[in-house]
Amino acid sequence: MTILRILLTRPEPDALRTAARLTALGHRVLIDSLIAIELVAIDKPPAGPFAAVAVTSANAVRVAGGMDQLAFLRTLPLYAVGNHSGEMARTAGFSNVIAADGDAAALAHLLTRRIKPGSRVLYLAAEDRARDLADLLAPAGIAVETVVLYRARPAAEFSAATMAVLTSAGLDVVLHYSPRSAAIFVALAEQKGLESEVIGLRHLCLSEAVAAPLVALGATVEIATRPEEEALLNLLQS
Repeated sequence: MTILRILLTRPEPDALRTAARLTALGHRVLIDSLIAIELVAIDKPPAGPFAAVAVTSANAVRVAGGMDQLAFLRTLPLYAVGNHSGEMARTAGFSNVIAADGDAAALAHLLTRRIKPGSRVLYLAAEDRARDLADLLAPAGIAVETVVLYRARPAAEFSAATMAVLTSAGLDVVLHYSPRSAAIFVALAEQKGLESEVIGLRHLCLSEAVAAPLVALGATVEIATRPEEEALLNLLQS
């Protein structure tokens, strides 16, 4: 097996879990989380009734699991965007968890098949979202109440360690998990004049939306067959 030098840009604690997995396979891993998760206080619990809870990120259920004022939601069915967020929901105390196929469109499709028109769904979300679940569910007659639980703060610059590997050809692969973190990566590379160094790397992306900022830069990208980490990491073997 080829030993790769890999940069992880996703937020912690997910980055630590992924790094441990890659290190166990023998790869050399550098973490530079380009997004930091900041909690957003809520004034009062959302007023039901709700037919279900929906999440499009593991961060949302991780935050919700630590908030006593949202404990009542754990008795409701929770629809997660994918397997990872579903696992986090179970860890947070949600017992009835149904996972979609990895993106917001798939989650909306699942909800329209399972939830009756006229019902209300509580969406636990980030401040900035790539897709609006309310818009996706409106044609099905499903109302969505969105509660913002966290915001993603972008990094102002690469870490010193990342700068060192980028400027010394000390990196083989970058793993990209979200459109926003990929866009931040590209913006920081352009800020430092590192476009040529970045374009020469392998960029493995969770979806076409994640790959878009890198494609615009001129980088060659590889896209996972499914928007799940397992499919993303499988690209390392190709």
